[in-house]
Amino acid sequence: MAVLNVNIDHVATVRQARKADEPDPVWAAVQCELAGANGITAHLRQDRRHINDRDVELLNRTVASKFNLEMSVADEIVRIAEKIVPQQVTLVPEKREELTTEGGLDCIKGQKRLAEAIKKLKKKKIIISAFIVPDPDQIQAAADLGCQAIELHTGMYANAVTARDIKKQLDCLVKGRDTAEALGLTIHAGHGLTYRNIIPVARIARLCEFNIGHSIVARSTLVGIHAATRQMIELLEKAQSSEMY
Repeated sequence: MAVLNVNIDHVATVRQARKADEPDPVWAAVQCELAGANGITAHLRQDRRHINDRDVELLNRTVASKFNLEMSVADEIVRIAEKIVPQQVTLVPEKREELTTEGGLDCIKGQKRLAEAIKKLKKKKIIISAFIVPDPDQIQAAADLGCQAIELHTGMYANAVTARDIKKQLDCLVKGRDTAEALGLTIHAGHGLTYRNIIPVARIARLCEFNIGHSIVARSTLVGIHAATRQMIELLEKAQSSEMY
């Protein structure tokens, strides 16, 4: 059964809008775990636009399930990961001007830089995942670099409108899963997943972990983050109780 990691970045976004001390993403993480989340995800960006150093240090100490640190391979960020030693890091591309992570990590063009960072992180016995599009060459490159897991970029699925395009993107995710599975990789998925579109992708068997943030945080403004997390977990359970493919 796949599990839910709640990405709490946008709890911090609300805090940073006023440069205040609330809402506290660490407090939000506790509520997510109490609701049944199996992990907490946070992205420490180079510009610290939302999650900051204090957040990741406290999250790493207080998260009772799994703390997954999303990060670029910038030297400063790699040093922080080496210092705090989260259970898992997910390597992502990062542009300062983007609103959210755009596209997947290029494990082919960025091979040298990635290899250096992965070597340092693996010395700390951190699980390494790479956020990539479901392309066989990228998946192979991630495996060659020594990643133990990949997170399949579900953005193209989330942005698909017609039934034909949705099926096409689901098929791509299934093929990506099959390629990764043959290489012995653990398979996660995330990006753009919402309460409205989660069920079809959650029905793909052997996706072990879903990273979902914005949709849960958005709903939490109306119902609270405990209830919002619980509602997403219930949708995952509903999807996985039906026929998988």
